Amino acid sequence: MGLTLFALLVALCGAIQTADAAVPAPVARALAAAGIPESAVGLYVHDVTAARPIVVHAAERAFNPASTMKLVTTYGALELLGPAYTWNTEIYMAGALESETLAGDLVIKGYGDPKLTFEDFWRVLRHLRGRGIREIRGDVILDRSHFAADDYDPAQFDEQPLRPYNTGPDALLVNFKVVTIDFVPDTSGHTVRLVAEPTLPTLQIVNNLLMDDVPCGDWVSRLKVEAEGGSEAARLIIGGAYSRDCGQRTRSFSLLGHRAYVAALFTQLWEDLGGTLTGTVRDGQLPPDARLILTTQSEALAEIVRDINKYSNNVMARQLFLTLGTLGGGAPGTLEKARATIRQWLTQKGIAMPELAIDNGAGLSRIERISAKNMGELLLAAFRSAVMPEFLASLPVVAADGTMRKRLPNAGVAGQAHIKTGTLSAVRAIAGYVLDARGRRVVVVFIVNHANAANAQAAQDALLDWVYQR
Repeated sequence: MGLTLFALLVALCGAIQTADAAVPAPVARALAAAGIPESAVGLYVHDVTAARPIVVHAAERAFNPASTMKLVTTYGALELLGPAYTWNTEIYMAGALESETLAGDLVIKGYGDPKLTFEDFWRVLRHLRGRGIREIRGDVILDRSHFAADDYDPAQFDEQPLRPYNTGPDALLVNFKVVTIDFVPDTSGHTVRLVAEPTLPTLQIVNNLLMDDVPCGDWVSRLKVEAEGGSEAARLIIGGAYSRDCGQRTRSFSLLGHRAYVAALFTQLWEDLGGTLTGTVRDGQLPPDARLILTTQSEALAEIVRDINKYSNNVMARQLFLTLGTLGGGAPGTLEKARATIRQWLTQKGIAMPELAIDNGAGLSRIERISAKNMGELLLAAFRSAVMPEFLASLPVVAADGTMRKRLPNAGVAGQAHIKTGTLSAVRAIAGYVLDARGRRVVVVFIVNHANAANAQAAQDALLDWVYQR
């Protein structure tokens, strides 16, 4: 009798597991309304304290995860580098300094800082002036050799080379290589002023904008933006119409090459600080006899991954990915070395991902692949990791911040889930953790690869709400 009862309980548990493993009804309805077949969806839901998942659907199929691939890169980096890891940018003198004059070259060596901002770079040059350097009777040498040089084409991914997210990585990345334009309407003169920051001597801004009185709406689509020139010097021509109703707006653009951008920025800021430069700003390698005079450090990795995941910063993710390459294979960092480092780390953790295809670590790729199950297993491992607090805190909070700021503001799950998003044409993905209504932490992965993926948000939000309330 006892065995019979036990057999019935086992059968009942199996039936419950099978029922739970199906696509939840509200999600299925939302997918149908969006015109997305369930065959185009990978689902994985797993309570972090349970032995078996709650929902498994096409979970072992390889999907393009878009920006949720950043979870692999950032979790790997937190474990391999440590949350307190920082990047240095070093300044050297190759020559004698006398009476505020450097008789030789100044060398700036980068090590891949993902977030060396305009303000940071200005402070570095200000410190140089404070060290007694005013005139440089030589060249400024930019040592960018910590990452391997490549022929990266910013137009290759989606033919939008001016968009900042298409900026390639560089060992001496400064200000994400962007120029930010403020659109400032002058209502009295019926014109729109364009205010650039930073102002660069090799970049000309041409203002052909017309002001009108139509509703603001999708203001960006009404702009006509053209770029002329090349990586060394360029003209940005902004035309089209701008509504008075829009008020002040901001748009960023990436035009010049990395060396040309840093050269123009150094030249402008150095002049503003009262310095002079006899030679040019050029690429080169650190001379063996150069003397270190100044080092600046980045924010800690825990802060860097927060920016990467909350705001899905592709450029910073690519910088971090190449840094992992230098960790595993030494400088210069390459994509191949970074991929090998990630695979070795996963192997050491006992996580088998035969389907994994990792291109640049940012998810801005058509060839990256991972299964919903293995993304979920990675999140389960992260929750048991010593770096869990930093990793979890880096993810957007539903209805609160980052890329999830505007989603589910009136639902019970608002403020109760940390979810990374991923968006490409024909791809929508979410992955992260839900703290459900009973206080249980649950891993959630939902990946859609389909022509109608842009309509998937309602289904993904339905899953988050279902997990919270179940």
